[in-house]
Amino acid sequence: MISWAGGIYYLILVELGIFLGTYEFMDLLRRRGLNPYKKLGIIAALILGVNAYFQSHIFTVITPVALVYIVCIAELFRKKQDQAIFHISSTIFGVIYVGWLFSHLILLMNLPQVISRTEYYNLLGFKVRLGTSFALLPFILAWTNDTMAFFVGRKFGKHLFFPRVSPKKTWEGVIGGGFFTVGAAFLYQQFYAPYLSWFDCLMLGIGTAFVAPVGDLVESMMKRDVNTKDASSTIPGHGGILDRFDSVLFTAPLIYYYLRFFAAR
Repeated sequence: MISWAGGIYYLILVELGIFLGTYEFMDLLRRRGLNPYKKLGIIAALILGVNAYFQSHIFTVITPVALVYIVCIAELFRKKQDQAIFHISSTIFGVIYVGWLFSHLILLMNLPQVISRTEYYNLLGFKVRLGTSFALLPFILAWTNDTMAFFVGRKFGKHLFFPRVSPKKTWEGVIGGGFFTVGAAFLYQQFYAPYLSWFDCLMLGIGTAFVAPVGDLVESMMKRDVNTKDASSTIPGHGGILDRFDSVLFTAPLIYYYLRFFAAR
């Protein structure tokens, strides 16, 4: 319902995800023994989301520059002068990793303002709200990939994919998840994305099949570095925001830039 409403309601929803995700990330850093600028990082990440909502390119550039200035100056006045480069870089990375990647969900919702199209009609003659269609696409593809990779890997998995980071992932699961992701792209195109060609579906499906597992592996790598199973317990039974949306974080930018420059014109 919120994704259909769009506008300020969708902004608030994504900003909530950015807030919780950045909080979780900063908490992971603290568990690792680092001391990032938690409040500053959360504020900067939220500002990136607002910048995306208003399509403010200049302020999107200014925000990380201002963050670098402020964090570096703050580090000069830290009483205990050790691990300065880790405090600075980890804070900035957290803002980019969570705040900027998450902001692409907002950019997708507002993409019709850029391409000057607001709606399509699907094959059944029903009106399709373009912003909602764009915004839901990363979730459909990334979660299809995650879910089917799990089931295929559990049923047929024999060859480990990346055991150093995720000992349960298998090549069979990754390939199976990719196959179903391409299928999900074609199915989504039939009912809710008539602006996509068969080639677009193929490219988005293959692209998601590559970046979604990478997003999952990166988050697993960071959790393994702090010796924890879940980023937090924000979502009962699913861990934290980062645990649930790790693949979406990597999928949303891919889909946004593909639609922005190659499709939906």
